[in-house]
Amino acid sequence: MNYTVIIPARYASARFPGKPLAVLAGKPMLQRTFECANKSAARRVIIATDDERIAALAHKIGAEVCMTSDRHKSGSERLAEVTNIYDMNEKEIVVNLQSDEPFMPVECLDQVAGLLESEHNCNMATLCCPLLEKTDIDNPNIVKLVADRYGYAMYFSRAPIPWDRNKTISIAPNYFRHIGLYAYTVSFLRKYVEMPSCELESAEALEQLRVLWNGEKIKVGTTELDTGMGIDTHKDMIRVEPYIRNS
Repeated sequence: MNYTVIIPARYASARFPGKPLAVLAGKPMLQRTFECANKSAARRVIIATDDERIAALAHKIGAEVCMTSDRHKSGSERLAEVTNIYDMNEKEIVVNLQSDEPFMPVECLDQVAGLLESEHNCNMATLCCPLLEKTDIDNPNIVKLVADRYGYAMYFSRAPIPWDRNKTISIAPNYFRHIGLYAYTVSFLRKYVEMPSCELESAEALEQLRVLWNGEKIKVGTTELDTGMGIDTHKDMIRVEPYIRNS
């Protein structure tokens, strides 16, 4: 499989400054994420950052580093700059792995890239997994999605979707959690960051809604693998320590 993983990593964060450098069970988070990506079938793994402290750690762990602008508003914009710096072929597949997803299974990286590689009707792909707990459906921190019969995303939301008006729908197999892992062709990534934003994107704080609002498709694959815990706050750091010990 021919694809590149790019890990956008920034130091500045309102809720958790320096998050990629935070130490999880004796190892920096960014290192754990890089080691995960390095076990995939990707031909190349690049850490993209605008901070010398993060770059120093990346070099120390043997990662390829691309220094980018500090003006980007999203990881997608940072990825697009990397594709331009490296003058990547427009048909190449790029997978966006967030630096705060150190437990993402390598199988998911290969799955989302392979999904897009075999796709002929769109240039972006992502993954989801079944939601099994009722409390997760109402949790706004867990993004839900609905796809059509052909496996293309219809909508993403922090609200419970589908809304079970008559309380007759069973949890599985009707509710799915979106996994924030994306694959794009280089040409589409460059197009995506130039697309106009929309009110839905702002209201839900979900960047992928820009794609749907602009009439583009996103292919969705399903996995039942444990995708681990994303880390947003200092409290999450404490919460994942038992997860690391038991994994």
